[in-house]
Amino acid sequence: MILLLLAFSVGEVKGLDASGPYPAYAEKLELFGQLVGDWDVEVTYHLPDGTRDTASGEWHFGWVLEGRAIQDVWRVKRRPDDVEPLGYGTTLRVYDPEIDAWHVTWHGVLNGSTFRFLARKVGDEIVMEGLETEELSRWIFSEITPLSFRWRAVASTDGGKTWVTEQEMLARRQAARD
Repeated sequence: MILLLLAFSVGEVKGLDASGPYPAYAEKLELFGQLVGDWDVEVTYHLPDGTRDTASGEWHFGWVLEGRAIQDVWRVKRRPDDVEPLGYGTTLRVYDPEIDAWHVTWHGVLNGSTFRFLARKVGDEIVMEGLETEELSRWIFSEITPLSFRWRAVASTDGGKTWVTEQEMLARRQAARD
C-alpha cells in the first residue's frame, strides 16, 4: 500500500492537493469537508488504571485526489517545547457513493499502526466503525460546529453492550494566519 502524505505549507505532492470537493458528490463530501482547515487540539488519554494523561497538538484537514477524498495530519506533543511528538499520523477518508459511506484508513507513523474504518453520519455525529480489531472500536466526531468539535475513541470487549472511552480530543479551529 502506498501512503500518501499531505504536506501542509512545506511543499506539495503533484496531483494530491485539491481546492475543494468533487462537484458530483459535493453535498455528501461535506460530512468530513466541514472539518477542512487547521485545528488546535487538547487530547485526553484514558488509561486502563483509571488515570488520565493530557497533551496538546494540531490537526490539519485538506481536500485531496481531485476533491474525492480528505486527508489529515495529526501531531500531538506532551509539552509545547518537546522535540519529538507523542503522537503523529495521517488519515485518508474516501467517499464511496455506491455504499453512501466513507472508507477511512489511519496510519500512526511513530508506532507503525494502521486502522481501517467505515464511516457514516449517525444522527448529529460521524461514526467510524473499526473493521479489523478483535474488540469493537468506534472513532466518533460529535458536537461539530464551524469553530469546534469533539472526537473520541471508544471500545467494547463485550460485543457492544458497554463502551469505554480510550481517548478524546477537543478541537478549536485556528484563527486565520497571514
